[in-house]
Amino acid sequence: MADKRSAMRRPSFLPLLLSLLAGATAVAGFAPFEFWPLPILSLAVLFAQLSRTPSRRTGFLIGLAWGMGFFLAGVSWVFVSLWVYGGMSMWLAGLATFLFCAFLALFPATVGALQAGWRHTPALRTVLLLPLAWSVTEWSRSWIFTGFPWLVAGYSQVPNGPLAGYAPLVGVYGISFLLALIAGLLAWSMTPRTSPVSRVWAAAAIVALGVGGQALRGIQWTTPDGAPTSVALLQGNIPQDMKWQPDKTRATLDSYARMAAASPARLIVLPETALPLFESALPDAYRDKLAALGRHNGGDVLAGLPTGSLDGAYYNSVVSFGSAPSQRYSKVHLVPFGEYIPLKKVWGWVIEVLHIPLSDFARGAIDQRPLAIGGQRVAADICYEDVFGEEIIRQLPEASVLVNVSNLAWFGDSLAPWQHAQMSQMRALETGRMMLRATNTGLTAIIDAKGRVLASLPLFTAGSLAGAIQGYAGSTPYVRWGNTPVLALWGILGIVLLAAALYPRAP
Repeated sequence: MADKRSAMRRPSFLPLLLSLLAGATAVAGFAPFEFWPLPILSLAVLFAQLSRTPSRRTGFLIGLAWGMGFFLAGVSWVFVSLWVYGGMSMWLAGLATFLFCAFLALFPATVGALQAGWRHTPALRTVLLLPLAWSVTEWSRSWIFTGFPWLVAGYSQVPNGPLAGYAPLVGVYGISFLLALIAGLLAWSMTPRTSPVSRVWAAAAIVALGVGGQALRGIQWTTPDGAPTSVALLQGNIPQDMKWQPDKTRATLDSYARMAAASPARLIVLPETALPLFESALPDAYRDKLAALGRHNGGDVLAGLPTGSLDGAYYNSVVSFGSAPSQRYSKVHLVPFGEYIPLKKVWGWVIEVLHIPLSDFARGAIDQRPLAIGGQRVAADICYEDVFGEEIIRQLPEASVLVNVSNLAWFGDSLAPWQHAQMSQMRALETGRMMLRATNTGLTAIIDAKGRVLASLPLFTAGSLAGAIQGYAGSTPYVRWGNTPVLALWGILGIVLLAAALYPRAP
């Protein structure tokens, strides 16, 4: 009898394979594919399986299988970064990527384990407990070990999904909860024991959420502020393996100087660390040339380069040259093991394994204000920072535009540049501001306040993207309150679910 009970708890191979495939399929819901219904359907498959799990162990394994499929398919570009550009051996880079994805898969696995065994009705478990647990673990992934909020489900709705209209209200994590709620309603509707009346109510709720999102798109949360500004975003397409070679520095400087000189734009933006030498080492003649160009155009040039010195603290920064007094922004949210080494006494050896120049940046001040340049008030952020929406709004509503500078050459011809650009689109939607993206190898883009890409440069081409940007004033609800309302809602729902488990209704 004990053996029979053990066999009943052991998940069969088929549910694990189905979860693995569902997780991998969900990646096509994100950029560059943007089949936005797929993450909803994928989660519905996962929730339907989890709602029938007989044990926490089974739920854990089903969630883990989904997570492995999802992250191995979605963030495989980590391997490219470690092997091709980080100097790791192929086997070590493959192992590190697998372990990293396995760690990320623990989040959906935790959802599977936690939801099993609760004394909830099947409807409450599928429609409320699973969506709540899912969205909370996604948010948790944004801050644990400094955070990795990549491929959060809500991003799949940008720019064309019906839930994108909720972004100015509740941000990406609120959209993730609504998406998971729809998946829970679908999973419940597919259950044989669900009555026809319940299916009608579930369908009505799904339609209402979609219609509500579409209606919200029509609301203008912010208002145009001042005249549009002409801009030029420079994409140097400097190969990562050449970027920091001393004999290539002059050619890189000359390339950007030529592209900048050819533009009449009032605001010219260069990518992250576009100038591959410290600000103190920048030739005076080159600095003066950039400043003169900015003044000639009636604006400024914003260039990425390291500031400080190797003898002390050094920063990943952008510095302005031109009509306005020179201003700077230094990156606050640094990438562990890529831009700084946590617990150096323990992990210092990683610097020897990963051949990454300038791998121990200092953190910029958290209270930096927008840059008054090029006729705008620019909220600058550098590379990975724009995946953290609640950090971007620190400079709002003062800022009129958002500017992200990135160097995505580390990730080669992978999904990473497209996924990163989609997150910038979400930041534009959340804040009601236009977003400029200047990158070394792509995707360099101009994004409007509705999260739509107005213009972009192809990947792995050198060029200048010319256009105009409109500044905006005012605050969206998300700018005012960030994630606080969503966290409060989750807390209330958690209390309700706990009460329902502790004090179940009599049959």
